[in-house]
Amino acid sequence: MAQAPIQFDRASGALEGANLWERTAALALVTGSKISSHFSHMGYIACANLLRKTLPERNIAIRLNPDAVFEFPYGDGYWSKLLNRSYIYEDELELLFADSIDVDYTLLDCGANYGYWSVLVSSKPFGAHKAIAIEPSGQNYPKLANNARINAGRFETVKCAIGAARGTARLSGTKHEAFSIAGDQSAGGEEVPVIALDNLIEDGKVAATGKYLIKLDVEGVEIEAIKGGARLLQADSVVMCEEHGSDRSHAVSRFILEQTPLKLIVFDPRSNRMETVTELSILDRIKVSTHVGYNVFGTASAFWQDRIEALNAKNLNAKNLNAKSARRMQ
Repeated sequence: MAQAPIQFDRASGALEGANLWERTAALALVTGSKISSHFSHMGYIACANLLRKTLPERNIAIRLNPDAVFEFPYGDGYWSKLLNRSYIYEDELELLFADSIDVDYTLLDCGANYGYWSVLVSSKPFGAHKAIAIEPSGQNYPKLANNARINAGRFETVKCAIGAARGTARLSGTKHEAFSIAGDQSAGGEEVPVIALDNLIEDGKVAATGKYLIKLDVEGVEIEAIKGGARLLQADSVVMCEEHGSDRSHAVSRFILEQTPLKLIVFDPRSNRMETVTELSILDRIKVSTHVGYNVFGTASAFWQDRIEALNAKNLNAKNLNAKSARRMQ
């Protein structure tokens, strides 16, 4: 019988149900995250996965907020950064999700992995939104389904990949966070069903009209996925895709900018704003680390463009307020 998961509360920092070695490992995982955060967490995953080999096979359940629990194997290199309470996973996405609490939208979580965003967005502090988590991997899907179950089954899970059209493909890879159907189709791996985003309309999963935030974390198939979602992207939709830091051609952003009717938007840390991109050279400056992904946004929706402009104004006001407070304290 499997051991009960270790419990960790991100708000309080309380770690419960861990033995002495597991507590020591937690300290090492947090320290490693804090140190490696200064260089985009380079090397963290490899070190954490080595440490994981010394730990018993067991899950950890992390309370992300009072209404969201996210469970994964203890010591997992990709997700253990969440033990560092100052770490924010994909902060530019959280910024948009947190600002959209009052919007009646559906999250399409494509390449959901273990379901982090579906867990969070469907929770009450984030607006209790409808979410559909789509994940093709036979290894990842049971962990995704488990996270749906422990959060009262409040989001739907679908086991398939996202592509340009309905069909099948070979899914391969060595890291659970980087499985892809973009590799050599004659290589090993598993055969998985593929659907296009627009098939979700045909299959009655979503309406052709509505508001959508579409997270595309599909490891090299972003352009095909966008091609397969032309109809859905005509609705009030924002597609959020990963641009890999090592891709100096900015292929995904180039496709959005040059081949679609979508406006391309990227979070610029220098201005602390969501900037509309007309020149891809801005990405040369923003994409400073070659081993991480950077999220870019595409939308043709006047509604979402107005929301993003309002978000920029809020951020600017908050920045000015913080600057005034700092001057008062000097």
